[in-house]
Amino acid sequence: MSRAGTWLKMAGAAIVLCVGGPAFVEYIRPSEEELFKRYNPDLQKKSLENRNRREKEFDDYVNKLKEWSKSDKSIWVAAQEDADRKRAEMEARTVRAKEEARIQREEMRKELQGGK
Repeated sequence: MSRAGTWLKMAGAAIVLCVGGPAFVEYIRPSEEELFKRYNPDLQKKSLENRNRREKEFDDYVNKLKEWSKSDKSIWVAAQEDADRKRAEMEARTVRAKEEARIQREEMRKELQGGK
């Protein structure tokens, strides 16, 4: 066979693989509705109950990504700073809660001592 024929066969095989492979995968992949129908009734119920929460979490995440992308910093740095800020807020809340509990204990101790 000539060189041109070999090149044409190779090009044809490449096209079949590059186009046919993804097309075949799309053809055999089930849709979300088909997968949902295969769930047992308990899983379907749980999935429907959690759908709104998952959608809200995803929307929040996408909004954060949009906010982080507007920054000059890397998205990973912005995410880390956000996590650090949340951790600091949680620590501050914990410290405040401990302080309030300590104050309540002292007040109760004073009431008990004053009542005797």
